[in-house]
Amino acid sequence: MHKLPVLHVVQEGSGPLLVLSHALGCHLGMWDEVTQLLSKQFTVVRYDHRNHGDSESSAQDFSVDDLADDVAKVIEGLSIQPVYFVGLSLGGMVGQSLAARYPHLIKACVIANSAQFYDEAAKKMWADRIEKVLKEGVSSISGVAIERWFTPEFLGATDQKKQRRVAGIRSDLDLFDAKLYALSCAAVAGIDYRKGNENISVPTLVLFGSHDQATPPALSFAIHEAIKGSALAEIDAAHLSAVESPIQFAEIVSSFLRSH
Repeated sequence: MHKLPVLHVVQEGSGPLLVLSHALGCHLGMWDEVTQLLSKQFTVVRYDHRNHGDSESSAQDFSVDDLADDVAKVIEGLSIQPVYFVGLSLGGMVGQSLAARYPHLIKACVIANSAQFYDEAAKKMWADRIEKVLKEGVSSISGVAIERWFTPEFLGATDQKKQRRVAGIRSDLDLFDAKLYALSCAAVAGIDYRKGNENISVPTLVLFGSHDQATPPALSFAIHEAIKGSALAEIDAAHLSAVESPIQFAEIVSSFLRSH
């Protein structure tokens, strides 16, 4: 059994513990605006996945279940009580694994802009992406990724804060180590939480973006159908909904978590 990597963790605010889990190719900074809002009500704990941000990296293959094991260890070190967990995209996949395999650690879970399984066509897309980044670097796909992550309106905004936000996220992608990114893509491509989701009993909200091209709403609907008793909510944004619409995201999440 491999030693779990040391994760970079940041804690802010006060109140019930809330863990935020970011998207593939991002880092805990993805949650900046949402954290500013939610830390008024919660103790917000953000972390970088292995091979992302300032967390430890490894050239070994891993699965999304391994990422869930990583953060389960963090949660166990934080509290003897179950915590709230919010994951977006890759983070939402981690949330599905956690809720199914570590239900004693999770009080309530939000799965945003995510998927539970990829069909053969999608697996081929992931394989093509891995091949491209290993040959040409992550910068070869960053432009297309950004176009799928945000709406044209957000990308075309004249607001300098939004422009800096997009530029920063793209810069992080451009600088991402190709091998480490490819390993993460392989982990995502291999998910299959269809059966596990049928056994999830913790209160769960599935949140989808109206304009999400990376994980279209149908993928969220499938998660919602699989998790009995789950709630479903829509946000007016594309894939990185927490970045594009942080106020709406925080309001939806806070309302759901406060009810549990």
